[in-house]
Amino acid sequence: MKVVVIYYSRGGTTRKIAEIIHQEINSKEVQTDIFSVEDIEASKLLDYDGIIIGSPTYYGTCAAEIKRLLDDSVAFHGKLDGKVGAAFSSAANVAGGNETTVLSILEALLIHGMIIQGDPKGDHYGPVAVGVVDKRCEDNCKRLAVRFVELLNKLKD
Repeated sequence: MKVVVIYYSRGGTTRKIAEIIHQEINSKEVQTDIFSVEDIEASKLLDYDGIIIGSPTYYGTCAAEIKRLLDDSVAFHGKLDGKVGAAFSSAANVAGGNETTVLSILEALLIHGMIIQGDPKGDHYGPVAVGVVDKRCEDNCKRLAVRFVELLNKLKD
C-alpha cells in the first residue's frame, strides 16, 4: 500500500498537519510520501492507494494551488475510483471555514469515486487547525492516520 499526503501551506500550519499525518502513517509501516502541492503532478495520484490532501482556508474553500491539482486530475477522471481519500485544513478563526474547505476537497475526491470515511468523534470531516496546531488538532491528525490505515487494510483484504 502507498499513501500520499499533499498540502499547500504559506505560513506553515497546514504543512505541520501534513507532517503529523505523514509521520503517524509511516509509523504503521505503510509507505507514505509527502509533497507540497507545487512538487507533485496530478498524474502521480494514480500511483497511490490512499490520497490525503490539505489546504489552508481561503474565503471558505481551498487554496487555488490545491484547486488546480484537483482540476488537473479531471484528465484521468474515474481512474481514482476505489482509492481511499481524506482531507484536512487550517484557518485563522473558529468559524473561519475549515469544514467548508475540507468538504470542498472531499467533494472532488468523491466525484472521482474515492472512498471517504467520516469520524464520529473529534473532527468529523477531517483534522482542522484553528490558528495553530494544538494538542486537539494533533490528536485528530493521529486519529485520522490510524483510521486511514485501518480502512486501507480492510479494503485490501
